[in-house]
Amino acid sequence: MAAVPESVPEDRLLRMRNVRESDLDTVTLLDQAIFVRDAYSYTVLRQFYDLYAKHFLVLEDEQDIQGYVLVGTAMDRRSWVLGLGVVRERRGRGLGRRLMLEVLSCLRTDGVEEVRLSVAPSNAPAIDLYKSLDFTVEGGLRKEYFGPGGDRLIMVRRL
Repeated sequence: MAAVPESVPEDRLLRMRNVRESDLDTVTLLDQAIFVRDAYSYTVLRQFYDLYAKHFLVLEDEQDIQGYVLVGTAMDRRSWVLGLGVVRERRGRGLGRRLMLEVLSCLRTDGVEEVRLSVAPSNAPAIDLYKSLDFTVEGGLRKEYFGPGGDRLIMVRRL
């Protein structure tokens, strides 16, 4: 990668764009590295791409994808954040926030009224991020939401 001028933070040089079909292998590997047990397969991400490409965004540098967000929207103007992931080396630097702010803006423009997501109750950084974006916990802990060992909090935000 080219040298970054001292006055420009490296993360500002990341480019956000819609995912491409050719990105699906990379996004699958990223998702598997982050979510292990709950990772999406290539097949599922391919189907999500076909359904939700408009709200499937990536952040990339000159070499590779550094993060993604995927949101599915139903006909009733409600959406679910199906995935948000950032490479380990870049976490805690605002990339998840950038991805979420961009997709929330797109959803608002598209007339979506409500956005939901699920998050592991042990994932404090993600919960803090979502709360800072005005998501609220709905109904407390959902035991075994994703089966044994898959407890989740459901969070909701009106747009």
